[in-house]
Amino acid sequence: MSLLDESQIRVILLDIEGTTTPIDFVYKTLFPFASRNLESFLREHIQDPEILSLLRELRAQHEVDERNGLQPPSWMDDSEEARLRSSITYGQWLIARDSKCTPLKSLQGKIWQHGFTSGELRGEVFPDVRVAFERWRKQGKTICIYSSGSVLAQQLLFRTTLSGDLTPFLSALFDTHVGAKTEAESYKKIAASLSTAPQHFLFISDAVKEIEAAQSAGMQAVLCERDPGSASFRGQREAIHTFDNLIPD
Repeated sequence: MSLLDESQIRVILLDIEGTTTPIDFVYKTLFPFASRNLESFLREHIQDPEILSLLRELRAQHEVDERNGLQPPSWMDDSEEARLRSSITYGQWLIARDSKCTPLKSLQGKIWQHGFTSGELRGEVFPDVRVAFERWRKQGKTICIYSSGSVLAQQLLFRTTLSGDLTPFLSALFDTHVGAKTEAESYKKIAASLSTAPQHFLFISDAVKEIEAAQSAGMQAVLCERDPGSASFRGQREAIHTFDNLIPD
């Protein structure tokens, strides 16, 4: 990319959905699996302290959604069964909306863990990803992930791809616990956690608002459009369509 100062790049920070991984895998495989298995998972683990804590966080998010006029499904607290049913209905509503709320993402990761462990799910990445990881690692670059999906979900995805286990290439994984991906402060936190100045990062994502947030934090950033002909192509902004020519040898 002509606009990048490649000599400055020490850390490559990657989004997942639409960047390393096909969007269809997320929307047509992972989300339906989580929605389909949410009830059985909650019924099996409803007494686990961690799950109960996540459900309390979901209840708090429900109140926020109501205050914001989003009209979530009603929540009943008059019995344990009613509370459980409300959690399931609300969770499925959030999944259908592609909500980025942290307790939902944590729950999804735990549900997906069952699918990956059983072999029902396998991670998916574009064919150029492993080749790029190998190239960047040889160059001494640090490779990290920043996704709205939980760190657990990220680990599961990259560990089980048809290209093999890619987690040894990854030095750090970040999720929405550091903040929203559209806020510059999140990227500053990531840079600080790695003790590296923002200008030494290259952030790659398919979302313009995320690119702008990273740039506001002082990072270099590039838009990734895996489908050059898609309607989502963003105007005049320069984009890459593959990792093949990004920081070549």
